[in-house]
Amino acid sequence: QVQLAESGGGLVQPGASLRLSCAVSGIIFSKHDMGWYRRAPGQQRELVAAITSGGSTHYATSVKDRFTISRDNAKNTMYLQMNSLKPEDTAVYYCTADPNFRAVVFGTSGSWGQGTQVTVSS
Repeated sequence: QVQLAESGGGLVQPGASLRLSCAVSGIIFSKHDMGWYRRAPGQQRELVAAITSGGSTHYATSVKDRFTISRDNAKNTMYLQMNSLKPEDTAVYYCTADPNFRAVVFGTSGSWGQGTQVTVSS
């Protein structure tokens, strides 16, 4: 049974940092491409960042140079380091996994976590 569990969300002030984690079980983590999505209230889900099994990364323009996606295959865990957070980063953040990078990028992945809330507010 595939399980993805996000953690690390919270309430922070603008300009602060957070690191999200996505712990994965039930799949061969090292052979899966991974991604972070977010859904803000009243908006559609959007891709934040993605990382291939080989470590190549892709970022949404809105988070480039502020967020860093990474993975630790030994720990079956993916991370999202978020710096210089803005109120518009407020959303529920989800992690996803799929053997196909296109599925991750287009949001058609087979496996999703339950999400973790990130709120950026003064």
